Parts: sequence; structure tokens; C-alpha cells
Amino acid sequence: MCRSSPTEEEIRAAALQFVRKVSGYRATSKANAAAFESAVEQIAEVSARLLDALPDTPPPPPRPSSRRRYAERTP
Repeated sequence: MCRSSPTEEEIRAAALQFVRKVSGYRATSKANAAAFESAVEQIAEVSARLLDALPDTPPPPPRPSSRRRYAERTP
């Protein structure tokens, strides 16, 4: 499996989704907004560092098309 390079916006969106899931809130009250936003930013930063630390993996070799495989099996 090949990992694509996500953009900053995609990383932040994933962090926001995670915080929403963990907290159980789709949106927060004004009293909790600072804590909610802080959690999103921290998770986005840690996620970006993780992705930067992972080695790039080359894509898998191309597989022959199903039509070609079928043609090779039929007499």
C-alpha cells in the first residue's frame, strides 16, 4: 500500500474529526472552544511530525491487467 502525502488542510481535517469523535461534540460551546481548538492544533502538529518521520515507500509494481491475465490462462 502506498501512502500519499497529505496536505496541511487534510491533516488538520483529520485532527478535527478525531477531536470531535473523542469529545463527542460536533461543535463546542464558547467555554470549551479554546480547549477544543488547542487539541486540534496539537494533534495536527503531532500527526505532521509522524508523517515526516515515516520513510517514503515506493509504489507497488504494476499488476498485469485482468484482461491480460485471462488471456494467458485461456488456451
